[in-house]
Amino acid sequence: MRDDLQICPRPAVRLAGKAAGADALAPALEERTPPEPAAGQALVRVISAGVNPSDVKAALGLMPQAVWPRTPGRDYAGIVVAGPAGWPGRQVWGSGGDLGITRDGSHAGWLMLPVAALRDKPERLSFDEAGSVGVPFITAVEGFRRSGGLRVGQAVVVMGANGKVGQAAVQLAAQAGARVIAVQRQAGPFAGHAAGPVDAVDARTEDVATRIRDLTDGRGADIVFNTVGSPYFEAANKAMAKGATQVFIATVERPVPFDIFTFYRGMHTYVGIDTLALDCVATAERMDTLRAGFEAGTLRPFAVTPGAAVPLSQVLPAYRRVLGGATERVVLRP
Repeated sequence: MRDDLQICPRPAVRLAGKAAGADALAPALEERTPPEPAAGQALVRVISAGVNPSDVKAALGLMPQAVWPRTPGRDYAGIVVAGPAGWPGRQVWGSGGDLGITRDGSHAGWLMLPVAALRDKPERLSFDEAGSVGVPFITAVEGFRRSGGLRVGQAVVVMGANGKVGQAAVQLAAQAGARVIAVQRQAGPFAGHAAGPVDAVDARTEDVATRIRDLTDGRGADIVFNTVGSPYFEAANKAMAKGATQVFIATVERPVPFDIFTFYRGMHTYVGIDTLALDCVATAERMDTLRAGFEAGTLRPFAVTPGAAVPLSQVLPAYRRVLGGATERVVLRP
């Protein structure tokens, strides 16, 4: 067995309690030896772990369900080193709304998981790429699942398409053969990967609802995936087709003007998504739907630049980078 896969003490990020603010954020590193896996459990040597805004927000006490002390981190890619026959030595990937929130997470050398949460990493992906997929793609998957699923020819609008969840949503919609419209706050074409054509709308210079109506021959969007919330709420409502669904995952302002008449006359549906409600086992089931796309190349992971993949000793600047709105995908290499 390789030296880095031996079961021995390895560092783990530890948070003793919520930080009073970004300046008070002070994750500590502790050397920890994992216990032997109990029945139904497996031990994973973490090779790569994405850093999500929710990981850092939990450290600031913004996730009321978080328990203390704990090791943060929801996304991971690694190698099983102990568990039921057939699993040790296999490369795995995953995520979970419980990881790093109500149980120790992936920002550590070791991660203990239920065997039911284990999934083989797509061979096409590197560890860094696989460790970066989790939360953004699962959020997009769950949004489309809860909105009834994607179909060929649907008009799908992604608002905030330049964000990580937005990019994932565009990829999934394009892979499914939908007519995809990416609303972003920048000029030029959609910059992310897509397996089909994508129309881009610049929200800074164009009337978003009018442009979407024009692109759909006046019909409007069947699904609006609103990754930003309140800033696009009114435009999204105006751009929805009869019987359309709008998906929400975040917001800037909580209260929004709501026209009930337009809502029921349009036969609209609003869907709210919170992936913290999906534990690592439920999340693994959603990740099953992604495998074929990543193996075939119709889906692509986020590019992880060398400067955005850092050792665990750089966890504090990594957290602050993500909290500051980093556009790149930051991963830790425990």
